[in-house]
Amino acid sequence: MFNIPTVTNQYSNLIVDKINHKTKPLGALGKLEQCAKQLVTLFSQNVADEDAFKTFTPSITKPTLLVFAGDHGVAAQGVSIAPSDVTSQMVANFVSGGAAINVFCQQLGWQLEVVDCGILHPVTAPSVHNCRLGSITKPLNTEMAMNTMQVQQGFDNAKQLIQQLSHNGCNTIAFGEMGIGNTTSAAALMAAMLNLPAQHCVGKGTGVSDDIVKRKITVVEQALALHKSQFADAITLLAALGGFEIVHITGAMLAAAEQGMAVVVDGFICSAAAMVAIAINPAVKDYLIFAHCSNEQGHRLMLDALNVTPLLQLDLRLGEGTGAALSLPLLQAALGFYNQMASFADAGVEQVVS
Repeated sequence: MFNIPTVTNQYSNLIVDKINHKTKPLGALGKLEQCAKQLVTLFSQNVADEDAFKTFTPSITKPTLLVFAGDHGVAAQGVSIAPSDVTSQMVANFVSGGAAINVFCQQLGWQLEVVDCGILHPVTAPSVHNCRLGSITKPLNTEMAMNTMQVQQGFDNAKQLIQQLSHNGCNTIAFGEMGIGNTTSAAALMAAMLNLPAQHCVGKGTGVSDDIVKRKITVVEQALALHKSQFADAITLLAALGGFEIVHITGAMLAAAEQGMAVVVDGFICSAAAMVAIAINPAVKDYLIFAHCSNEQGHRLMLDALNVTPLLQLDLRLGEGTGAALSLPLLQAALGFYNQMASFADAGVEQVVS
């Protein structure tokens, strides 16, 4: 399905040695050093030999952020403060440039793409990719959200999008989402995959009341009980509990890794998709950079379960890929110091070993 190359650490010692000999105390740039190591490792996979590596200057090229939109039948179960109509309204806002993600992408240098994975009211605009799997999923607490053929079609759609972006020179990609009800879907996926009680996974989403949180917990518990037999296989798990946009994000992560891209993971929903992607092909994990820990209750537990450390902690809970977008300057700074910062020898500074 996805032929993901295993990331090799053939130049690991050279990368670490170069970082350690920059004009700074060992480890003084903290997470940026780990970020630099991961990015350089990813981008040097096809460098022929050590001589070529010594002159290799890695860079982020044509960074692209895809916002996938999909509507959820579970939204009608009283799990959100907004109706499903808002998904289409926000997609129209993305198209017109008025959303937070538009502002951040314009400020920071991302190319923004919007994908209709299946929203209730299609937005007719040349800039919206049509990858519709339907108009809305079925309520996950009463039946399968979709069928496995729709999951496979979503993966095919995502693969085509990613291949085109890679062909055009993109080597760093991020994903965002829009879909009323999708934190319920992500919480259900999290609970199923980590074998956790619903109450540990369900949060306030866009800021719902305590009563709605209780309703979300009940809905997720119903879904977990109904679909328990589907959890062993990641494809049927997505069909049972996923959303059209979550399916596309999962497929896009796998497809991006297949192309050797660095994949920037946003918040709660995208991290749930990452967990599914890792279950499908564990090799994808080495390509993932986790941008931030969101303010959604279950996200920290999810990140801990994945044993990953996010770059940022800004108490975000907007979605749209906003946390991933904000991480780009850090990725650029990591490669910037790696490529341009002087070594002790270059600068004529005595290196102090602590």
